Amino acid sequence: MSDGRWNHNTHYHRLALRLAGGASSALDVGCGEGLLTRELRAAGVARVTGLDLDPDQVARARSLAQADDGLRYVAGDVLEVLQGERFDLVTCFATLHHLDLDDGLRRLRELVSPGGHLVVVGLARVATPTDAALSLAAVPAAKVADRARGHWEHGAPVRDPEHSYGDVRTAARSILPGVLWRRRLYWRYSLVWQSPA
Repeated sequence: MSDGRWNHNTHYHRLALRLAGGASSALDVGCGEGLLTRELRAAGVARVTGLDLDPDQVARARSLAQADDGLRYVAGDVLEVLQGERFDLVTCFATLHHLDLDDGLRRLRELVSPGGHLVVVGLARVATPTDAALSLAAVPAAKVADRARGHWEHGAPVRDPEHSYGDVRTAARSILPGVLWRRRLYWRYSLVWQSPA
């Protein structure tokens, strides 16, 4: 689905794509150049919106959309734009750590339609010996995968995370009751949550 473009984020696109079949609308927060939005559209989501703070990334996403009227791109801050809009599926990959953790999770929750899903794949700071051990264990796996699959550089701005894995887990369990939190390979975690119908 990713046209051969692989990195530690695209590896987890499948978490969102497996929920695409039941969604008529989707929002990708921090869409960058729009790879996941195009994948969601190809998976059958009728209306897909990509949102990114970087206008250059949004312009690139629009240029790659090939006049698909089911794709829309918006430049802006997720905390400020799309007020009143809701989506059956909201995705947020490697973006939550660019936001205040609690405010970001609350805003993502607001964007999900009743019965819809939120999928977050994020980065967090190593803060405990267990975090350090799991991070170290990912190094050989990442080297093998990068060598075998190549490593696509997305070109979007990057930032080191300030909140720890424990911070994310605690905040998510408070703000998204029933969330499925999981530590992932390649220095990632995932949150999958369904909004109450």
